[in-house]
Amino acid sequence: MKKMKKEILIIEDEKMLAEMYKERFEQEGFHIHSAFDAEEGMNMVKELKPDLIILDILLPRENGVEFLRKMREIKELSSISVVAFSNYDDLDTKKEALALGAKEYLIKTNYTPSEILKKVIYYLEN
Repeated sequence: MKKMKKEILIIEDEKMLAEMYKERFEQEGFHIHSAFDAEEGMNMVKELKPDLIILDILLPRENGVEFLRKMREIKELSSISVVAFSNYDDLDTKKEALALGAKEYLIKTNYTPSEILKKVIYYLEN
């Protein structure tokens, strides 16, 4: 039986960055969806129920922590894996995201797309 393609949702307001990650992940056979703000992301999560979400923390209007809080309150979405991904290196925000169930809080500038890909694969398999 052929393995289903894993669905990943990238919620990132920097379109160029979202596109770069989309291409890198698609090269590895993932099915990628992109949202550019929390509201669009929430609509897509409800519709797609992806296997994993890569979530930027600094988003327009509503930040990623608020998105995560709202998502965790919805029973059928609460178990979806989320990797927080931001250049906002704030200890309190990091603690809050992790407390809300983010698998990890990665600082964008510290990781290459290939390193992010390895982390995502790890969380999809574990």
